[in-house]
Amino acid sequence: MFTRIVKMQFEKENIPAFLSNFETVKEKIRNFPGCTFLELYKDKNDETIFFTYSLWNDEIDLEIYRTSELFKEVWSVTKPMFQKKAEAWSVDTLHSLK
Repeated sequence: MFTRIVKMQFEKENIPAFLSNFETVKEKIRNFPGCTFLELYKDKNDETIFFTYSLWNDEIDLEIYRTSELFKEVWSVTKPMFQKKAEAWSVDTLHSLK
């Protein structure tokens, strides 16, 4: 299992449209095969910065998602709203305390 973190910075006027679209697609993303967890975060200091945090069973699951029609649909709507290019990290969990 690994974690995917994506940082997105939006034009301020596009934030309501992004949030509305995320509300529409979040269950589809979360229920995509291999995705076991999905959260959306907003930066405390900059209202234009958001992060998605998702857990995937395997890197191949994420790659299948990234080539899927669902991803193409989501990204084609989301990408034009950016103020800056998105940044993404794939990370392995070394420790987890709950």
